[in-house]
Amino acid sequence: MKTELDSLATALYVKTDDLLKASRHLMPWRPAVGIAPLLTDAELVTLAMMQAMLGFTSEAKWLRHARSHLRHLFPYLPKQPGYNKRLRKAAELLRRVTRLLATGTSVWSDDVWIVDSTPVECGRSRETVKRSDLAGWAEYGYCASHGRFFWGLRLHMVCTLQGLPIAFALTGAKADERETLLDLLAAEPELVAARPGQTLIGDKNYFGRDFENQVAEQDIWLLRPARKGEPERPGASLFKPLRQVIESVNETFKGQLNLEQHRGRTPGGVIARVMQRILALTAAIWHNDPGQPVLRLGGWRPARVDTMQHKAATAIDTGRD
Repeated sequence: MKTELDSLATALYVKTDDLLKASRHLMPWRPAVGIAPLLTDAELVTLAMMQAMLGFTSEAKWLRHARSHLRHLFPYLPKQPGYNKRLRKAAELLRRVTRLLATGTSVWSDDVWIVDSTPVECGRSRETVKRSDLAGWAEYGYCASHGRFFWGLRLHMVCTLQGLPIAFALTGAKADERETLLDLLAAEPELVAARPGQTLIGDKNYFGRDFENQVAEQDIWLLRPARKGEPERPGASLFKPLRQVIESVNETFKGQLNLEQHRGRTPGGVIARVMQRILALTAAIWHNDPGQPVLRLGGWRPARVDTMQHKAATAIDTGRD
């Protein structure tokens, strides 16, 4: 495991370092005159990814672990306050590196996407809700999958059947999933323009005549289960196994990457910690991509990826015929 993780960390560091040398404007801003940081931006990105990958939700415990076990990779390690400040300022860099890794995989051009949202809980006590810096963004919401109310945000994700993140957004818990999806597609029109006839699989919440017309206008084929009172839709028999793929992606974020134990207390802190986890998942898929029959993160394996892709294609063909 150590050798594999070291290999991933080295590959990510080299990729990030090359990116920053070619595009120096992506580096977080710092004064032209001053002391250069001893931990480079490429090392910071690698350190952030490894923290999420190894499941450390406490930055202080993570840095203690790194000092004891990762000195061969990081000769210098900052203290927790410095690491926290650097990480929050590097959220945009984490996003850029995540996109660079994603576009370098063989599944980036996959013609089937899945879309869903999952809760990102930010607090439980009433005092937390009243005093938190997240108040006004975080709000009360309901998670139908787990039958519980929560206070926090929602992570909206468009990804491939292999779990590779394509587009994502953090919103309040009550944000409409359909509006968020349309905003995601509008924010990066080139994603859709480069994929005419893209298939998008969602749950029953992605419904509505106006919504579906707007999606269709972008040459996207929307597949979703029929709601109560609706006639059966194309590919209805395949939604249950495909739903398992969506849930496996969410479970990777929550079970293996501790999404809901992010410990963020400010908007910047939450964004950085969520980006850490999206980067970790993308980096694992990117690193395992060449010559691998099944893409995975640690012990997580999407159920019968090739079979799911074949079934999705069958449902599309059936619906269009």
